[in-house]
Amino acid sequence: MQDLEAVFAALRQSSFRSRFHLQGKEWEYLQAKGLPVVLEHAADFIQQRLAPAMPAKDGKQTPWRGHPVFLAQHATATCCRGCLEKWHGIARGQELSEAEQQYVVSVIEKWLTEQAKAAAESHN
Repeated sequence: MQDLEAVFAALRQSSFRSRFHLQGKEWEYLQAKGLPVVLEHAADFIQQRLAPAMPAKDGKQTPWRGHPVFLAQHATATCCRGCLEKWHGIARGQELSEAEQQYVVSVIEKWLTEQAKAAAESHN
């Protein structure tokens, strides 16, 4: 696991990762449900789709849109075990610990919080 500030600094340098923004239906969903509920969803998604040692369809298990967490996962490289290993130093092939799962949720939370702030400012 990496320092969040260092990870986000690196993610901002990636043209692929930095192209994701919270907007449209995903922004509306976050507004309607609220961050605490969306983070509960994030914890569930991580537990089901990312935490197993050998996730089903690894590398393709995270949809591209349809939920704010999915956007956040692609933006923060928490979408598959390969990205987790490359960007966050969490090795493949072993089940994610509770601490690692919480780390992933905290990465998603940071991105959603930053994006929600930017989206709110642009809508004012």
